Amino acid sequence: MTQTTYGVTGMTCGHCASSVREELGELPGVREVDVDLGTGSVLVTSEAALEHAQVEQAIRVAGYQLVR
Repeated sequence: MTQTTYGVTGMTCGHCASSVREELGELPGVREVDVDLGTGSVLVTSEAALEHAQVEQAIRVAGYQLVR
């Protein structure tokens, strides 16, 4: 298993967190997504490392932006 933390801008509420969890959770191999609204961080647990472009796209679809 791999755990990676990403920074996400624009999340302000539970609905925001839910949207990000849902989109990232649909990526192949993702087992768990934990969102911390206070820090704007998202911890993704997956079977293997995820491609950065996939993560960025999923976060964009949810309506937010990945911090580079």
